[in-house]
Amino acid sequence: MNASVPVLAIDGPSGSGKGTVARRVATQLGWRLLDSGAVYRVTAVAAAAAGVSAADEQRMAEVASGLPVAFEADAAGDERILLAGVDITKQVRSEETGELASRIAVLPAVRSALLTLQRSFRTPPGLVADGRDMGTVVFPDAACKVFLTASAEARAERRYKQLKEKGFDVRLATLFDDIARRDARDAARVVAPLRPAADAIEIDSTALDVQQVVQRVLDAMAAVKP
Repeated sequence: MNASVPVLAIDGPSGSGKGTVARRVATQLGWRLLDSGAVYRVTAVAAAAAGVSAADEQRMAEVASGLPVAFEADAAGDERILLAGVDITKQVRSEETGELASRIAVLPAVRSALLTLQRSFRTPPGLVADGRDMGTVVFPDAACKVFLTASAEARAERRYKQLKEKGFDVRLATLFDDIARRDARDAARVVAPLRPAADAIEIDSTALDVQQVVQRVLDAMAAVKP
C-alpha cells in the first residue's frame, strides 16, 4: 500500500447511507472513491454470468481475482459500474445481487482475491473508501475512520425509496428482513466481521439528513492531519 496517500474509511451496515455520504465527501475533497460493496456485487454478477455457484469458493475466488471492473460517473454525477466495458449498474444494485454478494463476502478466498484490487484504488491525492471492513482490514492505517449506522427500520425505508425511484418492484417488509439477515451474517462471519475499528468515529444517521452526516464526516476528517 502507498502509505503516503491519505485514506478516509467509511464503514457501516447495509442501508446506513455510507455510499451516498462517501460519494459526496469524495467530491468535496477531490479524492478518488472506492465503493467496496460494489466490488463484491460485481463479483456476484460476474459469477452468476459464468454459472459459478456461491458454494464453490475456489472458482468464486478465481472470478474475483480477474475482475475487469471500472467505476465512472454519468452526466448527472451518478455512479456507473462497468464490467469489461459493459454497463451493469442496474444489475449490481438489485436486491438479488446484494443478497448473493453478502453470501460470497463471507468466503475467505474471495476476500483475499479482492484485497489487492481494493488497495490499488489508493492513489493521490487521497481515497474515500466505503465498505464494511475498510478501517479494520483493507486500510487499517487510514487517516480517519468513520462507522456509520442507523436503525434497521430507517435503513429499510431508505433502501425501499431508492429502489422504487429506480424502478425496482420491492416490498418494505422484505427489505427489512433482508437487512436483518445481512446484519447477522456480516457480524458473525469469521473473516473481517462487521464492526467499528477501535479508533473509528461512530455516527448514527437515523435522525440526520445526508448533508448533516456529510458535514460530520468532513469535520472528523479536518480534525486529523493526513
